[in-house]
Amino acid sequence: MVLNITDQARNQIEEMLKQEDNDQVRLRFGVKGGGCSGLSYSLGFDEQVDEQVDIADNINQIPVTIKKEDIPIINGTTIDFKQNMMGGGFTIDNPNAIVSCGCGSSFKAKEREGSPENC
Repeated sequence: MVLNITDQARNQIEEMLKQEDNDQVRLRFGVKGGGCSGLSYSLGFDEQVDEQVDIADNINQIPVTIKKEDIPIINGTTIDFKQNMMGGGFTIDNPNAIVSCGCGSSFKAKEREGSPENC
């Protein structure tokens, strides 16, 4: 499976999807250039699916869209949601990341280096 979504993350995403006015909205997950290690994750909502460049699937009951070009970089990644005394947030565990920065949202992969920026 390209992407895993834990039950905790699914519950949080479902709550966020309830806030959207459009029932065609999907979770869009991918990679973009930037961050101090060269690549960063893109996690948001989108209603557009371009079958030429995207794959669309339901993962743990969540409708998800991913760019085909990002699959080698994120294959096997797990999205989780952690709650602590300071609040909560999504965590991303990517087995393809060969370097991650201290902020946890920037990484470098063997397949694509990206373009590092100052944090």
